[in-house]
Amino acid sequence: MKTTAIIGAGSWGTALAALWAKDGRPITIWGKRPELMASMLRTRENADYLPGVRIPKNIQPTSDFADCSGAELLVFVTPSMALRQIAASVRAAGVRSGATLLSCTKGIEHGSGKRMSEILEDVFPGHAIAVLSGPNLAIEVARGLPTATVIGCAHESCAKELQSFLGSELFRVYTSTDLVSIELGGALKNVFALPAGVVDGLSLGDNSKAALVTRCMAEMLRLGTAMGGNARTFYGLSGAGDLIATCFSQHSRNRRVGERLGRAETLAQIQADMQMVAEGIPTAKSAYECARRLGVDTPIIDQVYAVLYEDKPLLFAMQELLGRDPKAERL
Repeated sequence: MKTTAIIGAGSWGTALAALWAKDGRPITIWGKRPELMASMLRTRENADYLPGVRIPKNIQPTSDFADCSGAELLVFVTPSMALRQIAASVRAAGVRSGATLLSCTKGIEHGSGKRMSEILEDVFPGHAIAVLSGPNLAIEVARGLPTATVIGCAHESCAKELQSFLGSELFRVYTSTDLVSIELGGALKNVFALPAGVVDGLSLGDNSKAALVTRCMAEMLRLGTAMGGNARTFYGLSGAGDLIATCFSQHSRNRRVGERLGRAETLAQIQADMQMVAEGIPTAKSAYECARRLGVDTPIIDQVYAVLYEDKPLLFAMQELLGRDPKAERL
């Protein structure tokens, strides 16, 4: 692999471009807004999504999918609900034979319950597909702070090649063949970050938050294994690691949404102020649908869904969770 195209110029896509461009390799980054891409080319900064982070000269911003067609590695960093449509546009513009596709998008498709790698398989049959997930907050990665992540691919040799190509001392890459658990851990943690933020917004304290996040982990295991994941993987970087970062960090977009809900702002008000998608909102609906289809007990996801999509008062949802019958702890 020598050439890389990143599809998606939000904060995470821009952070990855800045990270991987440090060794001088050519990188193309695609964004849907021509005016933003022109600004990035002129100022070498993504002022809308990652202000203050310099974009090296070897990164080429574009809004034309044709500029990405020759890349040996295509990295998808789009909103989850837009991935299928954008992937189809990439395919229509042309994709290099033998190109590897890497999904850095975290979510579950509404209705089908498909993971992001499954969407890419639908659109790009015959291509090697991998996923990347972990406790990787965009601004910290862009600033060069050390972190670790995991790349999953059914082909171990492909995962190792990506590990070598994308990893560094400050961005430590582990490999796995368990795509299912890696993707589900990365998607579900965004849902759980919402109630974690509510705890902050209501000033309920550290004990409450620790208890909530622990029960979120148990719920992730129940639903994740029912959807085909491996329990051991959920205790790794994309499960427990990402859950901790997203539920506790001041940089976490989903935690911030929950905090604002806890301070009595409406979801409509919050979304009107946001430039970027908080993936926990659409994923809460997908996770709820999957849990109902599989008959899995998910009390936290159920209440998040009810607050977001059924206008349930936040305090009623909290009271129902706290009023559940006591039981033995099982993980």
